[in-house]
Amino acid sequence: MELLAHFSHVVAVFLMVAGLYVVMARGNLIKKLVGLSVFQTSVYLLYIAPGKLIGGTAPILAPQYGLYSNPLPHVLILTAIVVGVATLALGLALAVRIREAYGSIEEDEIIAADNAAEEARP
Repeated sequence: MELLAHFSHVVAVFLMVAGLYVVMARGNLIKKLVGLSVFQTSVYLLYIAPGKLIGGTAPILAPQYGLYSNPLPHVLILTAIVVGVATLALGLALAVRIREAYGSIEEDEIIAADNAAEEARP
């Protein structure tokens, strides 16, 4: 029962570990960007989950309300989502340019091509 009480935290940690694993273990640049997006989503969930109180209302001062939810985490996550989308767009644009320059988006092939080009220089 204790695990269900912190279900959102368990899901956030699982997504964080899965995203970090994909970023570290995969050599494909697109898969790395997807892993980064999963990792960012887990951070969003981690910050949003405690921001809403059960039974809490919007922070409107009125005598009939006594418990208020904090709107600050929601505002911060909205900003983080915008930054995350911009980061993903930049990463995808870089992946396209790398594909044009090297003919591949696999990390091993890009490193091998760089090493071959370095050895070919006099």
